Amino acid sequence: MLALHKFLMFLLLASLGRNADGSEIIDGANAPENSMPYMAAVFSGTNVVCGGFLIRDNFVLTAAHCHDFDVTHVVLGTNNVHGSDGVKISIEKTIKHKSCQTNNLLNGYDIMLLKLSTKVELGNKIQTIHLSTTEMNPSAKCKVAGWGATKSLGDVVDDLKVVDVSIINLQYCKSRWGHLPNNVICAGGDNTGKGICQGDSGGPLVCNRKAVGVVSFNDRKKCDYKENTDVPNVYTDVSKYLKWIETQIKANE
Repeated sequence: MLALHKFLMFLLLASLGRNADGSEIIDGANAPENSMPYMAAVFSGTNVVCGGFLIRDNFVLTAAHCHDFDVTHVVLGTNNVHGSDGVKISIEKTIKHKSCQTNNLLNGYDIMLLKLSTKVELGNKIQTIHLSTTEMNPSAKCKVAGWGATKSLGDVVDDLKVVDVSIINLQYCKSRWGHLPNNVICAGGDNTGKGICQGDSGGPLVCNRKAVGVVSFNDRKKCDYKENTDVPNVYTDVSKYLKWIETQIKANE
């Protein structure tokens, strides 16, 4: 019955069009080993359902809508989510932003903390990443990574993919979507030929070695990003939630 519930939830999210989550990496390449030691693969049972990133030795930041997949544990310290070298840690608690409406991500607040059941040992393979405290310059060059699909309607992948993307002017992004809140960042997608796809949700947008955004959503119907009808990819702006993150970590330590 639980498996059926998860399958039905996946179909529901897949049918929500532009209000649903983003996922896989488009036009990317395999990430070099140990190049992104803060990456976390977020699982529901045996399936990778989202990405995330380690910001404390026992806290992972991800997207709030990943909560709908009944997340169970994370795997850290590996690029291959089904390899033998990863560190598996169960999720003790999910701390979802109370204002997020997972059936309408256009309202924003798509951010969630995962408290891990134990503190992870930091080292060369597992590290935390600093969060950006300022808004990003529109000319910034950034990268996004994940285990999501590599083409429209594709399957998630075992090996971590990464792609370079550029920040897109928010006013232009709003005009393309028709409506967006002010607490988001746009990067990739549109007609750039590269960006996120289904399965990359919750992963970090990284600029100047800092996490500036959380993968939130794209137009789920297609991930090719080569036509003028495509829209930019949307991320939750981490700098707008620093106080919330700090408060929630202190309350749940």
